Amino acid sequence: MEEQKVDPKWEGEASAEIKGTTPQQVWDLVQDFGNVHKWFPNLETCYLLDDGNQFPAQTGLIRYCAYTQTTSSSGTDQTITWWAKEKLIMIDPIKRCLSYQILENNMGFKWYVGTMEVLPIHDDGKNGCKIKWSFVCEPVEEGWSYEVLVSFYDSTLKLIAKKMEELLRSSI
Repeated sequence: MEEQKVDPKWEGEASAEIKGTTPQQVWDLVQDFGNVHKWFPNLETCYLLDDGNQFPAQTGLIRYCAYTQTTSSSGTDQTITWWAKEKLIMIDPIKRCLSYQILENNMGFKWYVGTMEVLPIHDDGKNGCKIKWSFVCEPVEEGWSYEVLVSFYDSTLKLIAKKMEELLRSSI
């Protein structure tokens, strides 16, 4: 009997609390699929590639996201623009959850699905919420290890939570 090869996959998640907000306030930011640059750290560009400005978001929307990174090596600065085209594959406003798939990118991901979910911390949903960001992907061959990717999720989600708190506080 021939043994079938099972492709490995990476799975992980991070979560962070967002104080002084309701789950709906945070969900309003998350579900605005073409404007993630407003709250995602260092992301300079995000826009919808198809039907322009759809809100509320619907499955099938595709966004382009990019940021520029400058590194120094041997006294020489090198600027790289990292980018991804992402497709909204699931959105549930009742459960405050959405999933997206990376279609194309220059970051080394061959297959990737990310999910963001906004959950109440307390039963009343008035004293903060928790945002959970999870992923499943093929192992990345260059530039990432599983540990680095999980660490990126954890540290970035903490920055996202802080940015969302600031945005929502300033809009009150």
